[in-house]
Amino acid sequence: MRFTKKEEEMLDGKYGAAVQKSIELLVAVGECYSAERFVEVGSAHLSCANPVSAGKGGTRFIKEMAEKGGKFAVPTTTNPASLDPWTWREMGFSERLYREQLSVSNAIAEMGGFVCNTCTPYLIGHVPRVRENISWSESSAVIYANSVLGSRTNREGAPSALAAGLTGRTPAYGYHLAENRHGKLKIIVNGTLLKGATDYATLGYFGGKIAQDRVPIFTGIPQSVSLHELKYLGAALATSGTVGLFHVVGVTPEAPTEGIASGHKKIGSSDTFEFTLKELKETEESISKIGPEEIDLVILGCPHASIEQIKEYIEVLSERRVKDKVEIWILVSNMIKKYAENIGYAKRIESTGAKLVSDTCPSPMPGGFFKSRGYRAVATDSPKMAYYASTTQDVPCHYGSLDKFVDVVTKRI
Repeated sequence: MRFTKKEEEMLDGKYGAAVQKSIELLVAVGECYSAERFVEVGSAHLSCANPVSAGKGGTRFIKEMAEKGGKFAVPTTTNPASLDPWTWREMGFSERLYREQLSVSNAIAEMGGFVCNTCTPYLIGHVPRVRENISWSESSAVIYANSVLGSRTNREGAPSALAAGLTGRTPAYGYHLAENRHGKLKIIVNGTLLKGATDYATLGYFGGKIAQDRVPIFTGIPQSVSLHELKYLGAALATSGTVGLFHVVGVTPEAPTEGIASGHKKIGSSDTFEFTLKELKETEESISKIGPEEIDLVILGCPHASIEQIKEYIEVLSERRVKDKVEIWILVSNMIKKYAENIGYAKRIESTGAKLVSDTCPSPMPGGFFKSRGYRAVATDSPKMAYYASTTQDVPCHYGSLDKFVDVVTKRI
């Protein structure tokens, strides 16, 4: 790799031990991917900013960087914590886990990080520019930044994103290079079928299985598609596949036309697919493992919900009350929760018996936590949450939009 003078000084230790170790880590990553140079990044987002996901080694690495005097060179935010820092006792988390989480968060804060604990940092002000190089981890945040915002990031691991935050550098490979951002396959969508975020998530889950690590181009999606529908589309693409970027013709920044999105390369019939009512129903059925009558926990907001989504949930839950022996969680960042409190949305949610759970999600919660609390079956409107429920918490999941199973989990008042 070629280095600038400042990068050579980082390697020589001029900027301290934390920067030196970080740049050495990034050089190793760059050499792995045959990168020729670094690019400067405008921000970083850290996954595994919690003791469960990071494990002992990752936690030690974060604390070591803080102890070595590391300071973030660019704005750096954090992914969900292992618990809700404000209601952890009521939710049944241990004090030991709370203190472990606090220790990790304090180390990140000591380095100048913004401990926001959300997978949707773009909803609370962390919004990179079009074509800005960034270093983000967390699959749903990465694909949203690349696709909807038009920024440039690879699907970083937790150590490399942390190292990029401390150095302001990342290797120039993958999605940082314009030639790697063109679409490789096309999915023709009957846009009239898509009636909300869950349908877009179903489309994403269908597309991710086909695309795997390739960049898909969607045609037929209406320009009226909302940001949270695009968020659900991307999160599902990154769940059933390892997609880090998608294009929606006429909607996303790099796809004003199909030709531009594909780099003016013709996509053949073998790489062209259709999404019709048949694919919608088959994909939705493939995600659901149980019927709605078995549900005792509903989890909404994966990725973390926007204020618009909270409003939509309020409309579905209006004049209803959550049934006994059922809980409904709506996952949000604490900043969105405070906003919801200020404008009266939180009170309306709580009046139904549902609750806003902030700064966490089941993925970084301890394995077995659901079963220890007596939860046997989950319902969700997100394929990503269905995946987490089955893998990290080992409970079966029912999948579909809230309005389709609301009569099962609530009663009219």
